[in-house]
Order: sequence, then structure tokens, then C-alpha cells
Amino acid sequence: MTKKDAPPRWDRKMQQRLARGEAAALGELYDRFASLVHGLAHRVLGDERAADGITRDVFAHVWEHPESYDPHQGPLRSWVAGLTHRLAVQRLRATETAALTRAGEGSAEELERKVRHASVAARADYIVQSMPTPLRAALELAYFQRRDYRQAAADLSITEDEARRRLRLGLQLLSTAHDTGAPGAPPGYGGAA
Repeated sequence: MTKKDAPPRWDRKMQQRLARGEAAALGELYDRFASLVHGLAHRVLGDERAADGITRDVFAHVWEHPESYDPHQGPLRSWVAGLTHRLAVQRLRATETAALTRAGEGSAEELERKVRHASVAARADYIVQSMPTPLRAALELAYFQRRDYRQAAADLSITEDEARRRLRLGLQLLSTAHDTGAPGAPPGYGGAA
């Protein structure tokens, strides 16, 4: 592995600290990633209490199995997001299957469609949260405030060409949320898990 391909120092150090059982490391990890974990879980499950449960499960897994993260496979952030996605999809499948069994209506195809929809939405959230701030700011102006590229350029104090470039690139990144092996999506984050 070349120096360029080396995992980020913070990720390696965090894994080492967790492996030594440093409670402060878990607190630092929680502070850094709790909103990401909870947001992704909530996006998949659509339920605050279930997202709270997944958040607890993710950090418990990280605490109990720090060796399951391999810094050479990608950033810790992506690994945590992939773990969150996997656990949330498992919970969604379990609760929806139980509901289908109780109600006696619906089908496995409907369940898989719901899981795919939740997975795409969670990947889109992850992509938006992970993209560089200038791209995210341009997309937020266009989407939430209904600004066109000229208005976004004025609001961001950039040229109109730069505003168009940021919006185009941001939308291209966001469009990969439908891809199972999407660039920008965490490793193991493809498919419905």
C-alpha cells in the first residue's frame, strides 16, 4: 500500500484506542458519528425510537468488535454508515415481515420494494452529508430555497459558471444513490443488504 492509499491516521488511531478498551474513544466516536448513524437509521426505518435502538446497536457493535473495522478497506465513517445501513435494513425486514405475517396481506415483493426505497433514500442522505460543503451549499439553495443557478451564484458570491458546475456535480453525485455500487457510497453499502 502506498502512502497515498494509507488509511487516515485518525481512523487507525481510533481503532487502536477502541481495541484497547478506551471508553473516551467510544465517546469521541459517538460525538463524531452519532448524528450520521441516527439520521441514516431514521431514514431507513422512519421511526425515531427504532433509530435510537439502531444507534445504540451500532455503537455497541463498534465497542464490542473494534477489530471488525479494517482501516485499509476505507474510512471509518463509511464503515460506520455501512454497519448502520445493514442493521437498519435487518430491523426493517424483521418488523415488516412480522407485520405482513400478522396482517396476512402484502407480499415479499412489496417488502423488498420498501427496503430498496429506504436504502436509496439512506444512500442519498449519506452522499449529501459526505459531499464537499460548496457542492452541498449549492444543492441546498437550489432544492430547499428554490434558487436557480444565477440566484445561487449571487447568494454564494461565485460566478454563474461555478454555480452551474457545483450544481451539476452535486446532482451527478446524488444520482448515484440508485446505483448499488455507487461512488461515494460506503463499502458494503450497495444493494439492500
